[in-house]
Amino acid sequence: MPLNRPLRWDIFCQVIDNFGDVGVCWRAAAELAARGQQVRLWLDDASALAWMAPAPHPAGLSVHAWPDQRALLPADGVGDVVIEAFGCTLPEPLLQAIAQRHAEQGRGAAQTPVWINLEYLSAEPYVERCHRLPSLLMSGPAAGLTRWFFYPGFTPRTGGLLREAALGQRQAAFDRQAWRAARGIDDATRLVSLFCYEPPALPDLLAQLQAGAPASHLLVTPGRAANAVRAVLAPQQPPALACTWLTPCAQPAFDEMLWACDLNLVRGEDSLVRALWAGQAFVWQIYPQHDNAHHAKLDAFLDWLEAPPSLRLFHHVWNGMLGGVGLPLVTPQMLDEWRDCAQAARARQWVRSDLVSQLQQFVAEKS
Repeated sequence: MPLNRPLRWDIFCQVIDNFGDVGVCWRAAAELAARGQQVRLWLDDASALAWMAPAPHPAGLSVHAWPDQRALLPADGVGDVVIEAFGCTLPEPLLQAIAQRHAEQGRGAAQTPVWINLEYLSAEPYVERCHRLPSLLMSGPAAGLTRWFFYPGFTPRTGGLLREAALGQRQAAFDRQAWRAARGIDDATRLVSLFCYEPPALPDLLAQLQAGAPASHLLVTPGRAANAVRAVLAPQQPPALACTWLTPCAQPAFDEMLWACDLNLVRGEDSLVRALWAGQAFVWQIYPQHDNAHHAKLDAFLDWLEAPPSLRLFHHVWNGMLGGVGLPLVTPQMLDEWRDCAQAARARQWVRSDLVSQLQQFVAEKS
């Protein structure tokens, strides 16, 4: 199948929590549509799109309710590509439709869709081993069919990272000074964005920002981050730290906030990638797992990042890996070192093929 031929893509996503999964799937869907593809995004909870990606949606992209009933499936059947995002469980009617199309293939019908399991992002070694491996379904309506594992990642032997073709142009046109000035923040102020869960070291960070030099201004994202910060600052009336309490915003506005800041504290997969593309100093709070498996995942990322010791220590404390150890004091010199690290990693990754390009190439090979 030619790489540039317009295809029909069906992307399926079930919302787990925090809407990061929707964020990743929306960015992928929107970029495919921008490249001339026809994309249907199937969600069991599309409520976050009201602020994350408000209408009108890009041409070629439509959003649909989760097809757990046969009547909800499109009249023209499944697309040329089926993406099962993050191991979501595809509904029975869809599996039946895929199996039916496979059965009809020998009678002149369109061929079976390329079925891809789009996995979570990680820098761990298993990603290279598992990327592009087939998985034969052994039971159910689609028994005997193959789906393919596709792993985003940071190395040439992985599926790469989400990066829009127009991202470089958008960043080049961004006026960082004007963005800050419009919000009453001068260049001398250390601007910090906070998108987190409830890190144990949050009181340490807020105390640093209040007492440190230069003066800091904190941009607090809504939800869990805002609740956590308010809980710490509640006894201070008024708080000594300048804060802006943000409202939910569309993805392009979130990107611009990261570009404008001197330090971005982010969480989750989509925000980590956006912080990397921002090229500013950043710290990642990884999603905590009860068995501490996230510790190895974080260290694998820090190894790829070539994080300096101060940045590695800050990550470990911020992620609760070093009980009783306080956050290292973030000096201007340290922040410069972290920014240089981020920009070097960004430059290494920028020359590699992005996730959507690799998905298109993979589908062309398997069709």
